[in-house]
This record gives sequence, C-alpha cells and structure tokens, in this order.
Amino acid sequence: MTTRSRLPFFFAIFLLITAGITLATLRHLELGIPWLSGEQRPVWMLEARVDFEARDEPVLASLSIPDDPPGFRLLSEQAASPGYGFSVVEDAGNRRAEWSKRVADGQQTLYFNVQLVPDDTNTIRPPRRKPKPDAVFWEEPQATAVREILQQAAERSSTPESMTRELIKLMQPENSAQNTTLLVSGANYADLLVRMLNHANIPARTADGLQLEDARRRQQLRPFLQIFNGERWLTFNPQTGEQGLPENVLLWRQSAVSLLDVVGGDESQVSFSMMRQTVPALQLARTEASENGLGFLSLYQLPIEEQSMFRMLLLLPLGALIVAFMRIVIGIRTSGTFMPVLIAVAFVQTSLIPGLVAFVAVVAIGLLMRGYLSSLNLLLVSRISALIILVIFITTAISIVGYQMGFNTGMTVTFFPMIILAWTIERMSILWEEEGAREVLVQGTGSLFVAVCAYLAMSAPLAGHLTFNFPELHLVILGLILLMGQYTGYKLTELRRFYPMKAYD
Repeated sequence: MTTRSRLPFFFAIFLLITAGITLATLRHLELGIPWLSGEQRPVWMLEARVDFEARDEPVLASLSIPDDPPGFRLLSEQAASPGYGFSVVEDAGNRRAEWSKRVADGQQTLYFNVQLVPDDTNTIRPPRRKPKPDAVFWEEPQATAVREILQQAAERSSTPESMTRELIKLMQPENSAQNTTLLVSGANYADLLVRMLNHANIPARTADGLQLEDARRRQQLRPFLQIFNGERWLTFNPQTGEQGLPENVLLWRQSAVSLLDVVGGDESQVSFSMMRQTVPALQLARTEASENGLGFLSLYQLPIEEQSMFRMLLLLPLGALIVAFMRIVIGIRTSGTFMPVLIAVAFVQTSLIPGLVAFVAVVAIGLLMRGYLSSLNLLLVSRISALIILVIFITTAISIVGYQMGFNTGMTVTFFPMIILAWTIERMSILWEEEGAREVLVQGTGSLFVAVCAYLAMSAPLAGHLTFNFPELHLVILGLILLMGQYTGYKLTELRRFYPMKAYD
C-alpha cells in the first residue's frame, strides 16, 4: 500500500478516534458521568417546615418552592404531611406546594423535602416576557423624599446596575439625610427598595435566599434584591449593594408574590433545616440519565440482567486490543488467535489463581485423553465431539472435588468455554505431533501470559467503569487495532536475532 493510498485509511482512523473521544466527552458533560469510578458529588438535603394553628375548618396551605434555582439542580422532592392531600401546582409560572384537608384543628405541622446538587452551569434564566415596572404611588412627604433620592442616585449612575448600587448606598443607616430617615422608618427595607426602583422605571422584585450550612436547623430566609437590566435578572445584597449571589446561597423564592399562604389557620410560619451529604457521582448520573439529552443512548435504560451481560461483553474489545498488541508488536506466540481473550474472560469470573489452576488441569488431562483418542484412529468430527464430552466430565469432576475440599471457586470452572477448550486441546495435540513438546510449551505459556495481561487490564475497576459508561470509547480501541494492523516492522521478540551484532560494535 503506497503512502498516497494510505491517506484515506489514516483519515478514517482519525475520524474513529476523534468520534470516540468527542462522544465520550459529550456524555460526560451532558449526563454528568465521571471519568473516575470513585468520584463523589455533594448533595444538599433541605427540609421546609410549616407550622400554623388550624381553626377547625377546611385548610389550604400553599408554599413557594424552588424552580430551577441558580447554582443548583433539583434532584428530587417530596412532602410528609399525614392526613393531608398534597400536590405541586403551577401558578403564573411559579411552582407551589399545596396541602389541603377537609377539617383541621389545633397545631399543624407540614414538611416539604428537596434534594439539590450544586451546578455552576445553571444560571438565572431570562424571562419569557420582558417584565415591566410596577406602578407605584407615594403620598407626601414620602413622594418628595423619593424623588430627591432617586435624582441623586441617577446623577451618579449610568446603568440599572449602577443605579441600584448608588440607591442602596444612599439608603444606608449611616446616611443621616432627612429624606432617608423619613423613608426607612417604619418600612420594610427590601420592599422599599423595590418600590423605589420600580418608580425609577427599573423592574425590581425581592427574592428569598437560604444560606446553606451543614447540620443547621430552624433557619430563616434572607431577602435579596433583584432587578431586570433589559436582558436578565441580577441579584444584589440589599444591605451592602454587592452584586451577585453569595456562595452556598439557595434562592428558594424568586418570582412568587408570597412565600407562604394559609387559609383556615393562624400564626403560620416556615423554617428550614439542612444537611450536606456526599454520594457517588455515577449514582447521580444514573438517576438523571433519562432527563438528559444523551439519556436514550445510555445502557442504564436496559434491564439489570442485560446490563450485567453488557458489562462483561464490553470488556472484550479491551482484551482484543491487548492480544493484538502482544501478537503484532511484541511477537508472543499463542495457541489460537484470540483464545487468550476467552481465557481472560474466564479469569474475570473465577479470579486469577483458581482460573489458572483449572485451565492448566483441564488442558493437561485433556491432552492425555486426546493421546488415547488418537490411537483409535477416529475421524476429526468424532474425535472433537468426544473431546468436548470428556472436557465437560473433567470440569465437572474438578468442580465437585473443589467443592468437597471447601474451595467454592472450583464451581466457577464452568465459565470456561467448553468447545474452545476442546479445540485448544486438539490444536495442542496436533502441534505436539508435528512440532514437538517444546512448541506446545511455548504457545501454551504465551497464551497464559497474554491471558493474564488481558485479565489484569479487564479486571481493573477503571476499565470496567469506562467501557460500560462510555461505550463510544470502543471506537478508539477499534482505531488503534486497525492502526496496528498496518504495522510491518520488527516484533520486539525478533530483536534478539541482532544480539550477536553487538560483538562487532
């Protein structure tokens, strides 16, 4: 094959390897499947507790709940409310948890639990419709004070963000201006800022945030200020004017008008408890596989029995890569082309030492019996058929002996492919007759050595994790095998022929 004719081949190899790596990277990004099997991810478990005093009449309690909060991804949610009907409803684009009961009396307690995973890629989504400022009316003398403060803030700013920061500075308690004192006294500070910004033609609203700290109970929400700058909602600390959401703060309520509404009860209040846990990242990926873009390509959708089967089958290409490298590049001679792969699969099931003992025992006894069959001058088909039956008897006997001696691993000898074992014994017997015992020993030892190398690669936890969770990486293995198929240089074991030339150096 000339260099010019090889170009399409090498281009195809490049496409295979690139496609495998690209698809695996997309699966990692889309499904969140980790590259390493032991990777852990933090999960926050939050519990909202609603307490109120029922008045012996029908009760309807409505709580605003998180809807795709920025910086987090919702994993699961559930309610614990014995005797109450429960549902999650959409109200003007806001998600609310609703409890209902025909008649309730006395102290009532309702619980709502959510599990959240930190996700830095999740940001505040732009609204479907561009929000407009709410109409605000002021009475004198507040109207004059608001007008003067907004004028001062406008002179020092040029954008909605800078206007918000300047307004917060002017409204700080240390500012002893008469207008500030008049407005702040007896008013809800966050709501006051919202009204003033709406009056300045800047859409604004309040949001309730929860500071996440491990193993904390009875926590309350903190108010945050949000403004719309024409493209997206921005969050500010109403006390300091700092822009952005602080670390480990969850926005429990954003666009909802109210946090908690209770009909048929008095003295209602809500508090929060939280706990931080760590779970395997792979477990989270399996949970969320059906909800992601590449979820339909995941093996997690298959029944457990079929997943177990594919977990073993997907290790075979890796074993084939090891065998191809050992035979083409290293130059180790084996009995059969891919017999070492099948032996390695059996070793994975039986573990290495019991598998080696069983394989050597079956082949050694089979060779002795094959010698007797050869003396009968049987036809090839009859000889192989008889050898298969004898191999079954041998493995059965080894399993029984192993069980009687207390070695339960002896029972797993049946994982060896019987027909392949029979053919191996037949090939070694013919090789013995044609080439002698030395060649049988060389190929038999080579087969076991390659099988052990393949077993070590296939039994590695990382290999099982990558081959099952990123099956597209087999395209990379395919490309490497095809690339080795073009290798025409010396094998490493052949280099010993040039050893005598060192004497002339």
